[in-house]
Amino acid sequence: QVQLVESGGGLVQAGGSLRLSCAASGRTFASSWFRQGPGKEREFVAAISWTGSRTTYADSVKGRFTISRDNAKNTVYLQMNSLKPEDTAVYLCAARTTNYWTLFTTSGEYDYWGRGTQVTVSS
Repeated sequence: QVQLVESGGGLVQAGGSLRLSCAASGRTFASSWFRQGPGKEREFVAAISWTGSRTTYADSVKGRFTISRDNAKNTVYLQMNSLKPEDTAVYLCAARTTNYWTLFTTSGEYDYWGRGTQVTVSS
């Protein structure tokens, strides 16, 4: 059974940067990041294939966020640059344990979830 633990959240001023980490206890294939702000629906942020060769991003973060992974460490990262107040949310990582060609952008396609890490961006 896979367990995911996020870390790296915190308080940062607008324009600043943070790097989030998601450590997995077991093998995963495609991994992703979602976020949920106060009173908002959970939304897709970024996804990455098992090898790291393919990625996809939400339009709202494209060009500012970068997802990557280090399979030797069973860890997925989200580098967040040029942060905006609207990026404030709980960020959750998710993973699939079955392989598929498509990089899914909907939460229902992921098998395991972390508890989340808070990111707060001040203006």
